[in-house]
Amino acid sequence: MERLWFSLLLLAAVCRGQPCPKRCMCQSLSPSLAILCSKTGLLFVPTAIDRRTVELRLQENFITAVRRKDFANMTSLLHLTLSKNTISQILPSAFSDLRRLRALHLDSNRITVIKVSLTNLRHLILANNQLHSISPHAFDDFLSTLEDLDLSYNNLIQVPWETIGHLTNVNTLNMDHNLIENVPQGVFTNLHKLARLDMTSNKLKKIPPDPLFLRIPVYAKSKGSPLSSLVLSFGGNPLHCNCELLWLRRLTREDDLETCASPSDLSAKYFWTIPEEEFICDPPVLTRRSPLTIIMEGQPASLKCKANGDPEPEVHWISPEGRLISNGSRTLVFPNGSLEINVTSQKDSGNFTCIASNAAGESTGRVEVVVTAVPHLANSTSRSRDPSSEPALSDILTSSKVSLPNNETRGADRRVSLMRPDDSCLKHLGLFECMTAKCFFLYFL
Repeated sequence: MERLWFSLLLLAAVCRGQPCPKRCMCQSLSPSLAILCSKTGLLFVPTAIDRRTVELRLQENFITAVRRKDFANMTSLLHLTLSKNTISQILPSAFSDLRRLRALHLDSNRITVIKVSLTNLRHLILANNQLHSISPHAFDDFLSTLEDLDLSYNNLIQVPWETIGHLTNVNTLNMDHNLIENVPQGVFTNLHKLARLDMTSNKLKKIPPDPLFLRIPVYAKSKGSPLSSLVLSFGGNPLHCNCELLWLRRLTREDDLETCASPSDLSAKYFWTIPEEEFICDPPVLTRRSPLTIIMEGQPASLKCKANGDPEPEVHWISPEGRLISNGSRTLVFPNGSLEINVTSQKDSGNFTCIASNAAGESTGRVEVVVTAVPHLANSTSRSRDPSSEPALSDILTSSKVSLPNNETRGADRRVSLMRPDDSCLKHLGLFECMTAKCFFLYFL
């Protein structure tokens, strides 16, 4: 009976003017044509495919690459399934002729990079591949049409969140079982049609609140949930249960699998059994600051500011002029709170303020910086110098000519040591402090 059915399908395909590919099944359901080539041991996409095909299933084969000619002129194709092959390469423009394609299944392959140009795509399934990153423009051609996006079971660390935030028509978004460490705040705000968000088993320690979560009822499981609800799944993440997750604890949800990984007193506890008052944060406490820093103008300076708190405080620096210091060619602020000034100037003299802040509050501290002027060489031949002016530091010995009457000059090598430190100054202060205080006098040899 099965052989008879297969023969009838094959005959129907032949009657349409195009033979059915070997070991495939062709279903002619007028006016559409579906070709099923599952588990047929294919190494390549068959060449003898009717270009009028509407649905093409090539799953569970051994196809390794998708070439430009494989789907050329298949402008009627609506559904393409390439799941469970060994595809590691999709050549540029491989899908360029599939202008009507709505569903593309590429799950369970070996794809590491994806760029698809399909203007009418609604369903993109990329689960169980080897994606480690996605180009920010990979989904640009179908941002407004995509309804389902499945990126689960990959190696994603970085996600193009700006692109995700523009998928205004998306209904289901699966990013579970990846290596995602953070989610930007407000990234889901404009996804008004989102009904399911699955971020199970990533490396999320915190989940920022989003206006979308607060506008509609939120549930953890889909069974029995209203059609207008949003189903969230965050289980299997190393959640840090402090005040930053209090918003999630307060949502009206059914039971889910979230547990706390930290702090230590809440570790391994079931998220929904912990009272709200135990979701606490500790304000920052400054534990280290640089002491008074004296530096010569033009030299680099390094200022330290360390703070502890829960969550980890962010450190910002304010200049003596009252401006927020940002990274640039002259200054660099490190995540550990250090401030590096590559080239100091006189305007850096004063109090630098470090501000450590987190969700529980902030703490400030000051670091005083003294920038001394660069010494200048005194001109020993200048007769217009003000005798009361302070000479500049120099240890250079100079030779001068002594002027004699009747325009005669005598070569008198008069060696001058400029700005020798005063002995009384050295007695009470060190050499460097004397230099700073300018305790000098001219000393002639």
